[in-house]
Amino acid sequence: MTNSFNDVPVPLYGAERVDDLLTHDLKIIQSDEVFSFSMDAVLLARFASVPPRGKVLDLCTGNGVIPMLLTTRTKATIEGIEIQPRLADMARRSVAMNGLEDRVIIHEGDLRELHHTAGYGVYDAITVNPPYMPLNGSDLKLNTHQAMARHELGCTLEEVVQACVRLVRTGGKVSMVHKPQRLVDIISLMRQYRLEPKLIRFVHPRAHLEANMVLIEAARDGKPEVRLQPPLIVYNEDNQYCPEILDIYYGAKEGKS
Repeated sequence: MTNSFNDVPVPLYGAERVDDLLTHDLKIIQSDEVFSFSMDAVLLARFASVPPRGKVLDLCTGNGVIPMLLTTRTKATIEGIEIQPRLADMARRSVAMNGLEDRVIIHEGDLRELHHTAGYGVYDAITVNPPYMPLNGSDLKLNTHQAMARHELGCTLEEVVQACVRLVRTGGKVSMVHKPQRLVDIISLMRQYRLEPKLIRFVHPRAHLEANMVLIEAARDGKPEVRLQPPLIVYNEDNQYCPEILDIYYGAKEGKS
């Protein structure tokens, strides 16, 4: 099966489908057979500080949703790296389908080894939506794609932080979305590897419920000083998206940078 978008024919395989990213007419190839992106990726793409130009890297890029969303906020060259061949291929085809080959480059490979080919300190900003959960018995119940997306099979949190500090320049920003339960680990590891947390925002499903996501931004070799942004509430009392969530999904391309 072949899908054509913006007059660019792109093959679809198996149970793949084309979904709308709801902004700037962007489309993405997804499949229920692998781990599809969710709200955390969209929130990270709007939260992250990105330079107007330069080089940006997305680690654990999956099917490439964050690099494509970042093209609406910056003219920088955006690269993504994904260890799973199937997801990397889906990301490349999505990039081609949207006509973004001159803006987005998808690498298939191990983020722990990228510095050997890319070099040290070559990126102005890095984003990462890593696997959230340490290894346990539950990862064996999932298919390989889902297990690697959810559990630290391909990389641990420490290895992600190590990769970030190797690849980002001094003063460059690293932005991450994760679970609040891991926040102490994240801050501890970032400081251990010379990434100074500068900005934290908690995401709550509803105003009266505890946070289920945390967005954190750090600067390499930054001075100690952290700011807490107001909490981001997803649903209002009528079970509808709050205005800020609607703006993140449907709003103008301008964001924090």
